[in-house]
Amino acid sequence: MMHAFNFPTRAIWLSVVAATASVAALPASAAEVRVMCYQDGGECDVTNDLARRFEANNPGTKIIVDVVPFKTILEQLPVQLAAGEGPDIARVTDLGGLTRFYLDIGPYLKDRKYWEANFGSTLPWMRNKAGDKGIYGFMSQLTMTGPFVNKTLFEQAKIPLPGPKATWDEWADAARKVAKATQTPAAMAWDRSGHRFAGPAISYGAKIFDAKGNLALDEGYKTAVTKFVGWHKDGTMLKDVWGGSGGSSYADAVGEFKNGRVVMILSGSWQINRMQKEIGNAFDWVAVPNPCGTSACSGMPGGAGWVALKTTKSPKEVGQFLDFMAQEANVAEFVSRTNNIPANTGLAKKGVPYPNASPAAQAALGVFTSGTATVAPAAYALQGYKYNRALMLPTVTRLTQAIVGEISVDEAITKIGTDMTEAVKQAEK
Repeated sequence: MMHAFNFPTRAIWLSVVAATASVAALPASAAEVRVMCYQDGGECDVTNDLARRFEANNPGTKIIVDVVPFKTILEQLPVQLAAGEGPDIARVTDLGGLTRFYLDIGPYLKDRKYWEANFGSTLPWMRNKAGDKGIYGFMSQLTMTGPFVNKTLFEQAKIPLPGPKATWDEWADAARKVAKATQTPAAMAWDRSGHRFAGPAISYGAKIFDAKGNLALDEGYKTAVTKFVGWHKDGTMLKDVWGGSGGSSYADAVGEFKNGRVVMILSGSWQINRMQKEIGNAFDWVAVPNPCGTSACSGMPGGAGWVALKTTKSPKEVGQFLDFMAQEANVAEFVSRTNNIPANTGLAKKGVPYPNASPAAQAALGVFTSGTATVAPAAYALQGYKYNRALMLPTVTRLTQAIVGEISVDEAITKIGTDMTEAVKQAEK
């Protein structure tokens, strides 16, 4: 995601002086809806444009889009909500972890069936428990994890790109040969993220859940851990990305990729805008299908959701604005202008033009969109599970310890299991 500075919580609400001044001029009866938004590629700017259009048709409502760093969404928003404060709507990625703060906007929607038909596969990600039929928001876009490859390095090494059904081992082997031939520091790097790691783990047979629906580590997960740590030990993986940070903090691999230090990275579709902007004509890059393990060829779905929050004093206006944002024409404009994959299934079938995308970015969007077809059921289940961070965060911490030699692979697996069980126990209190 984006690099972010740790602004004080208070600064969020003092950040838009002009907007605040304009609110003062509103009639006392006007409803004010504050939207907390982070952006990878202009998402908040487009939301602001759509908000002005909504206001023109709903003169009694003022929409204020507060643009904040991703770190604020991740770290400060949960603290605010727990204290009974916060915005009316937020753009969030930890969908399951914040469910207790969501407001059901079902009563304020013009056509509930439209929502269920077009967002049905992801609405459960925002629900708190089995049997919950509430509508709490919608995915502003889908994301898909997957690899990017430096095609220029492959061409210089005169090595063909592995085909669409290639395995992780085949990609590692090909990327190693390319790195050696071109004197590139390493073959591969993956984002320092338990979410990114989960796709290959599931591809290697990790079921993620046991028969009772609880998080569980199995042989598939252990296989992926063993391979990943081994690739770091033998130099296939660039150590800097995972070994360069402590704890469970996030780091992406795009910086190393754009600087030509690695042949292939595992990141995701949300990075396409950044790649287009920051790599430019330095080299040719391509997105490729998720490599296969022994059981699947899966990435992890994800994305950001617009969610309604119980802290609002204007539930009806919040519901109306989200209903407006979710309409097909507005979703189409949002994803087209921001180069994202639509979460609206009706729109996904029709296809979306990307006039601002370079040929490389357009091709990458196509690869990621078609990759949604190979996502394993366990990947959807993990993404929608409200305690998924109980697995994802210790995976990062413990694998890093194994990579740098502090603990063994077996110890890493044991510790992930212990940490995971404890985290779920704490979360359920």
